Parts: sequence; C-alpha cells; structure tokens
Amino acid sequence: MSELKPMKEGKVREVYDNGDSIIMVATDRISAFDVILKNKVTHKGAILTQMSKFWFDFTKDILPNHMISIDTADMPEFFRKEEYAGKSMMCKKLEMLPIECIVRGYITGSGWESYQKSGMVCGITLPEGLVESDQLPEPIYTPTTKAEIGLHDEHITFEDSVEILEKLYPGRGEELATTIRDCTIALYKKCANYARERGIIIADTKFEFGLDENGQVVLGDEMLTPDSSRFWPVASYKPGQGQPSFDKQFVRDWLKAHPESDYLLPDDVIAKTIEKYEEAFELLTGNKFQG
Repeated sequence: MSELKPMKEGKVREVYDNGDSIIMVATDRISAFDVILKNKVTHKGAILTQMSKFWFDFTKDILPNHMISIDTADMPEFFRKEEYAGKSMMCKKLEMLPIECIVRGYITGSGWESYQKSGMVCGITLPEGLVESDQLPEPIYTPTTKAEIGLHDEHITFEDSVEILEKLYPGRGEELATTIRDCTIALYKKCANYARERGIIIADTKFEFGLDENGQVVLGDEMLTPDSSRFWPVASYKPGQGQPSFDKQFVRDWLKAHPESDYLLPDDVIAKTIEKYEEAFELLTGNKFQG
C-alpha cells in the first residue's frame, strides 16, 4: 500500500483526503500555549476520537455533524494498521467557517483575568462580585478567529463574526453567525447538564462548524474533548479558587510552574495526564477505555 501524506497537519491532528470524505487522525501529540510539546501522550488520540464520537452521537438531535465512521475497516487499507486503530475518524467534507465558537459556563482562565481588570469578558459585562470559578448566570458566547499554527487566536465580538462571514458569504453573514452562536449555546447546555450528572463540570469548550454541499451548517472538528474543553470534578468543586482538572490545564499549570522545561514534560506528568484523560472518558461515556 502506497504511503499517504496528510493534506493538512494541525498541532495534534492530521487530515487525509479520501475522495468524497476526509479522514482525521488524532495523534498522541499534545500542545499547550499554541506550542507542540516534545512528548507524546500514549492513547491520547484514541481517547479524543472516541470521546468525540460519543458526543457527536449524543447531540445529533440538535445539529448534524460530520462523523461517518471511526471503524478503520470502513477506510482505505492504509489506515488498517495498529497505529491508526481507534484514533481515526472518517468525516464528511465541509467548508469550515473561520470562527472558533467558544462558550463559557464558568469564569476561569483568561476570562477571570479579564473580569478582575474590567468586570467584562470579551466585551461582555458580567455581574459584580463573581469569584474565580463561579458559575455564570447564563453561558456566554465568546468567539475568536482561527489562527494558523504558531499564531494566537484573537477574541472577536458577535458583530465581528457577522462581518467576517458576510464577506465570505454575502447575504448570509448574520444568519450564519446567529446559527453557530445559538447552536454553540444549545450544544453546551445539553452536554454540560449531562456531564454534571456524571461527575464532571464542563467549565468551557469550543466548537467548530462548516457548511456541507447544500450550504447547511454542520458541526465539525472534534467535540468536548479534554483538548478543547476545561473539565473539573464535581466532587471537589469550590468557587473562589482554581480547580483541579481532567484536561490539559494540568499540563499548562506544570509548564507555567517550570518555565525552564523547554516544553518537555517529565514521565510522571505524562502518566498523570493519561490517567486524567482516561478517567474523564470513563466518567462521561460510562465505558471502560480500551487502549
């Protein structure tokens, strides 16, 4: 079988052209602060792929998504190797919209830093007296641009997103911006309510959307993984401080505390990261992770 080359390579994923579909491979690479770390995290790609599948199935009543199959038997022979098992997803081709749709249900991270300075997050005024990690009265939508590797995403307003989309799709800017905003909030609410019952708070997350061949909005990319979300354990949740997490915030915190690391993690941090990803997967799906 001839070697296939990805048509697109992101920080942690590779995308292959498969004719009328694409195949997304979630690697075991991990990134933080827009930098690819020097380590790999065993099983990470499989956990992300299988968690996305779970959420895509769970939310298809709200919006169609791009997933076709995660079974490599449905894919070309090239992908029927051990290295691709469990971490490959065949998907519909979409024209991806250039907006990262971020939703925040709790105040933390850069949002908390901004609120302390101005009482606002991404231009949205929040109630006075919030403390770190507080649940917001209602989830807020804080979109960003989608930057190339090595560049930072930039916060934009809803009105900015209308303008960006109007330039690309004349006459549809407001409709598309409104649809992705409303779907972002609806998806978050359904999944956050479910996750809380399973012992996990989804503090914030991001979604990406594209258009299918009929111009309809479809959910794409990954969904509610530890790479794209902040997951906190319900059992230890305590507003007024930072929270322990099931996601790569654990890695970010370690890197912040060890600026001399040059983005190389020690073995114990890698092991702890794998453990946290697996625990989140098992709590949310109710299934034991099969590596």
